[in-house]
Amino acid sequence: MRPTRSKYLGFTFLKNGSEWKVKPTTEKKQKLKQKLSEYLKRSKAVARPLAVTIKRVNEIARGWINYFRIGMMKQFMAELGAWLRHKIRVILIKQWKKPKTIYRNLCYLNRKYNNGFDHEAKCLKRRCFMCLCKLCFPI
Repeated sequence: MRPTRSKYLGFTFLKNGSEWKVKPTTEKKQKLKQKLSEYLKRSKAVARPLAVTIKRVNEIARGWINYFRIGMMKQFMAELGAWLRHKIRVILIKQWKKPKTIYRNLCYLNRKYNNGFDHEAKCLKRRCFMCLCKLCFPI
């Protein structure tokens, strides 16, 4: 079997110029994302306090990163981070429930982080605040 196709302890090997490097296998990346998505399902995650949810997600991600820290995974971690921020945004909006609460909290965050956006008013007029605009909700 060629070394580039072999899998050993969740790693796969690749040759970069004259040196060999390792990276996590695609299956292990999918397994991590599946485990996180199972924990972050809206119906279950909304019922828990946000601090508990974030603490558990940190534990899962930190454990996975520590195991695969010798591998090349910069691009995957950037994509996973963006996906996690989106999922947490969804949970927060779902926990706020009412449009009035959503609007009040978005305005508060806008003032707190001094974004200077007037986008939340436009979102509320169009009723698209559930689209979780990154402009007015910067997590």
